[in-house]
Amino acid sequence: MGDITLSAAVRSNLLALSQTSSLINRTQDRLSTGLRVNSPVDDAKAFFEAKGLSDRASTISEKKDGIDQAISSVSVALEAVNTIDSIVNQLKGVVNSAASASTSTEFLELNTQYASLSAQIDNLTSDATYQGLNLVNGTGSTLNVSFSNSTSSTLAISSVDLRIGTAGLDFGLTTAGALGTAAKLSIATARADAIATLDAAIATLDSRAKTLGSNVALLQTRLDFSSSYANELQAGADKLTLADITEEGANLVALQTRQQLGISALSFAGNSEQSILSLFR
Repeated sequence: MGDITLSAAVRSNLLALSQTSSLINRTQDRLSTGLRVNSPVDDAKAFFEAKGLSDRASTISEKKDGIDQAISSVSVALEAVNTIDSIVNQLKGVVNSAASASTSTEFLELNTQYASLSAQIDNLTSDATYQGLNLVNGTGSTLNVSFSNSTSSTLAISSVDLRIGTAGLDFGLTTAGALGTAAKLSIATARADAIATLDAAIATLDSRAKTLGSNVALLQTRLDFSSSYANELQAGADKLTLADITEEGANLVALQTRQQLGISALSFAGNSEQSILSLFR
């Protein structure tokens, strides 16, 4: 049998139908994925530019998670400092009350209260741990926060020691702190000395709180920047790859209409050839 030869008109219509079908498939892919660039085949330049932006956005997002956790770590330490500050202020109240205690029983009760409050300071510094990191109990830990892979932009936050009797919070107490004697505290100078040591501790705590608060503010600023930066990078990638759904929907309708017209044209071409064949019957 010989090969079947198609007329030029039929071949032209078949080719047009094939091209229209390919365009319809491409448009349907874009509508289903929402992307006009799904692979390097679609647009190599746009694909790899978008991938670079998306990869950078992912890296920034990973750093953002680390910054967010660092904020929590420092916030726990800051809350501990503020709570210790509150306890020290309570100790000042106990000292003033003890200085004017009228009976030994009253003084002993205040002395017990003083010792109990003092012990809570060390308990609190031990409890102020976040994900294994403690910034207030003198463990010598350092919180290192990296803001970027492309630069050396980092923040190092060193721990402090706020346990009683340490360099960080030294105001003449032990964890079983005692007020001394009622007679001693009744002397104005002795009471003033006791209050002065507590005031010095409060000043130390205020300084620590300012430093930690400044670090939290800086970390929050970098977190906000990283969030905005990652969003902009991803938005840039989307501009290169996202499809215009409205436009693609209109294209699909137009292509389907073209396909129907192509089928009709192919049918007309076939009918024309059959008419010529009928002349030989």
